[in-house]
Amino acid sequence: MPKYIIEREIPGAGALTQNELQAISQKSCSILNKMGSQIQWLESYVTDDKVYCIYIAPDEAAIRAHAEQGDFPANRVSQVRSVIDPTTAE
Repeated sequence: MPKYIIEREIPGAGALTQNELQAISQKSCSILNKMGSQIQWLESYVTDDKVYCIYIAPDEAAIRAHAEQGDFPANRVSQVRSVIDPTTAE
């Protein structure tokens, strides 16, 4: 199943408290549970004004449906085509 990176523009994201991040995570997980096993959230990276989320999903439409149901921004959705790391150089 394809892997996606979602870029979410959230001004002040880096200043969100642990409680606020927990609430957002709980909301996301609740929606994912309702959507079934076709979509899976792997992890997210919080920066100053953006959150980058890694998901596995059948298509971009599933990603966008999750974002819409959770009222989460999904400013850019990009399918991962390849993964490289230091071992790629060997």
